[in-house]
Amino acid sequence: MKHRMLRVNEVVKRELSGILAREISFEGALVTVNHVEVSSDLKNAHVFVSVLGSESGESVMKKLEEHRAAFQSELAGRVTMKFTPHLLFHLDESIARGSRIVEILQQIDSDEQKHE
Repeated sequence: MKHRMLRVNEVVKRELSGILAREISFEGALVTVNHVEVSSDLKNAHVFVSVLGSESGESVMKKLEEHRAAFQSELAGRVTMKFTPHLLFHLDESIARGSRIVEILQQIDSDEQKHE
C-alpha cells in the first residue's frame, strides 16, 4: 500500500476515534476504532470497531449506522480531503477471538500439567 493511503487511513482513524468519543455514548461499553481502510478513490472508508463491555455488538453497530451521516459531516470539517468518504462500519471481533484462543491455550496447558 502506498504511504499516502497509509497516512490517510491513520488520519481518518484518529479523527473518527475522537469524534466517536465526544459525540456518542455507549452505556457500559468501550467502543474502539481498530482499523480504517479508505478506498483508493477516497469515496468509501471501511471502519472496523471492537466492542468491550455489556452492550452487544449489534446494538453498537445500529447506533453507529444511525449516526453515520453526522460522523461523516464532523469528519469533513476536521479532515481536508478531495472527498469525504462514506463510512461503512464493521464489527471487528479479532480481539475477542484472540482472547478466546489464549483461554483455550491456557486450558490445554493446565490440562497437560495435571496429567504430568
